[in-house]
Amino acid sequence: MDVMKKVPVREQDAKIRATNFKEVCLGYNKQEAMEEATRCLNCKNAKCIVGCPVSIDIPKFIKEVSDGNIEEAAKTIGKSSALPAVCGRVCPQETQCEGKCIRGIKGEPISIGKLERFVADWSRENNIEPEAPKPSNGKKIAVIGSGPAGLTCAGDLAKEGYDVTIFEALHEPGGVLVYGIPEFRLPKDSVVKHEIDNVKKLGVKIETNVVIGKSTTIDDLMDEEGFDAVFIGSGAGLPKFMGIPGENANGVFSANEYLTRNNLMKAFQEGYETPILAGKKVAVVGGGNVAMDAARTALRLGAEVHIVYRRSEEELPARVEEVHHAKQEGIIFDLLTNPIEILVNENGWVSGMKCVKMELGEPDASGRRRPVEMKGSEFEMELDTVIMSLGTSPNPLISSTTDGLEVNKWQCIIADEEHGKTTKEGVYAGGDAVTGAATVILAMEAGKIGAKGIMEYLGNK
Repeated sequence: MDVMKKVPVREQDAKIRATNFKEVCLGYNKQEAMEEATRCLNCKNAKCIVGCPVSIDIPKFIKEVSDGNIEEAAKTIGKSSALPAVCGRVCPQETQCEGKCIRGIKGEPISIGKLERFVADWSRENNIEPEAPKPSNGKKIAVIGSGPAGLTCAGDLAKEGYDVTIFEALHEPGGVLVYGIPEFRLPKDSVVKHEIDNVKKLGVKIETNVVIGKSTTIDDLMDEEGFDAVFIGSGAGLPKFMGIPGENANGVFSANEYLTRNNLMKAFQEGYETPILAGKKVAVVGGGNVAMDAARTALRLGAEVHIVYRRSEEELPARVEEVHHAKQEGIIFDLLTNPIEILVNENGWVSGMKCVKMELGEPDASGRRRPVEMKGSEFEMELDTVIMSLGTSPNPLISSTTDGLEVNKWQCIIADEEHGKTTKEGVYAGGDAVTGAATVILAMEAGKIGAKGIMEYLGNK
């Protein structure tokens, strides 16, 4: 075994997986996981823990894996994370734990994410139960949203004996884990549902189809229903558009709507009647993970798919692994290209897109080089579907129906980073509702911070 190199992870062949919605990455078996775990140097001042937003004791769990004690490894992870099977699949490990791994200086870092996924999957297959919570302390907490921030906050509070109810607007819990991330990256029934069930086993109640700001308000929850504190983890579900001509044509989707139809409402599955436009030639505008998800979904529904992004490959915000998988599957990347108009036929449907070529100028505020239009470089693409994947912002429904809850100019709720405390007493917030669209793990970190803030607040009260 070459200790400088990772134990490779098995994947579905690109040609086969491009036609199905089964998981792409097949993960390690026990032997592979134990072998990969022996590469860990078990550093004293482990940098990987510093790189993990929820501070999992990574060297300890990996040591347990290398010794074959998978249940102990699961307990170690469980102290810090309620969603290990999710994080093992969708965390950007390369910039977090693995990005700080000492092994990575001279060789390849330890596959921390794939090991976490193995431990979580093994625990599920072997029916390992989460540790029992502390006895009830009689304090009631409302959590708004059942995505990664809400689930994490609820789990941490329930472990400490709080009586927690999650209010979810959709008909199924999971937030972005069920409506946003596709089946081929994150299986819903086996992985997401199981981890939500583990949170319920801690005593957390989940009420679905409750839209806060419509069905009831935060003030009602606190004044009339007796909740001692509230955590808002309602995400960022409001899509952004470019504001170019033709954007209202039939056949233009936000990535949010396209993915929700497919993932939550199972448009890809036989026996479901959710309509979706499969499209023959699809352009996805944007370069983040959500753009890759939308593009790879459209491909599996049978389309030729182009990613249209105004910067170069170096600036693509998506994870390297996602870009690599998309290319393997045959998605075409039209980089340094920017749409200026969506072309519409006489029936009001998309017929194409007018674009211009870009070149990179000086760096802007984000540190990335700013794309500048090349004069006279206009060209047209023939298309029947356009998916806009330009990010999302929080829905203003909650903030506009809650007295004393302040937001910034992007409609994001203002909350301090240390405790998740908002401008309204007893109300805490975290995740995309505060930061705008970000990652699952950062939302989980915010959920942990909010739970800690709520415990301090009620402890001092």
